[in-house]
Amino acid sequence: MTERSPVGGIHSVRAALKFGQGGVDELWIERGRRDRRLEELVALAQAAGVRLRQVERDALERQAPGINHQGVIAWVRVPAARPESELFALLDRLADPPLLLLLDEVQDPHNLGACLRTAEAAGVQAVIAPKDRAVGLTPVVCKVASGAAATLPYVQVTNLARVMERLKERGIWLVGAAGEVEREIYDLDLRGPLGLVLGSEGKGLRRLTREHCDHLGRLPMRGQVESLNVSVAAGVCLYEALRQRSRKTLS
Repeated sequence: MTERSPVGGIHSVRAALKFGQGGVDELWIERGRRDRRLEELVALAQAAGVRLRQVERDALERQAPGINHQGVIAWVRVPAARPESELFALLDRLADPPLLLLLDEVQDPHNLGACLRTAEAAGVQAVIAPKDRAVGLTPVVCKVASGAAATLPYVQVTNLARVMERLKERGIWLVGAAGEVEREIYDLDLRGPLGLVLGSEGKGLRRLTREHCDHLGRLPMRGQVESLNVSVAAGVCLYEALRQRSRKTLS
């Protein structure tokens, strides 16, 4: 099932049109507004066969309250999460070593949206999360993800620990982020088949999730704060993996 939801703002609408054309139902443009960037969005919408409507500014305000719409709204269909069975079918089709992101009970939609956006940019093939006590694909998630929710598989599973075991049976190494361990994430080999595992905003990795990781690494904290936002931590870990995977050997 899908839900129609407004996405406002030039950057977010452009991302929705470029990366999720099949999920954009309609584009609303503020009547009488002249802007080169809006004209580019109209051209993208026309090329994708998206319906166009010119509306008054107050119509945009009513449909997207609190959003800095900049004179444009895209009506998008929120994609459904993928079932667990699709994850392993996806893995069977991969030609390159898997790079997966596992999120343990992330509940804030802004954090999930940011994680999806970063994961898609880093070349992650799927994001995996439990069905319970975790946010799904909501309109807020999709807006923050700026198109990534439509292109990157988001897989919800019943039992995360069980899925981790099945991934390990396939030769995928699982590396969890934990602040109290000795080794830093930069000291770990992240080049092969890999699943990076991050915990919730408050409690981090649950005990059972932690026990199913092959290795744990921490992000160095040089200041006074004790931890990073989960989406920021995901970005640091993913791009360290990307850096290593672009090199033949570690120094």
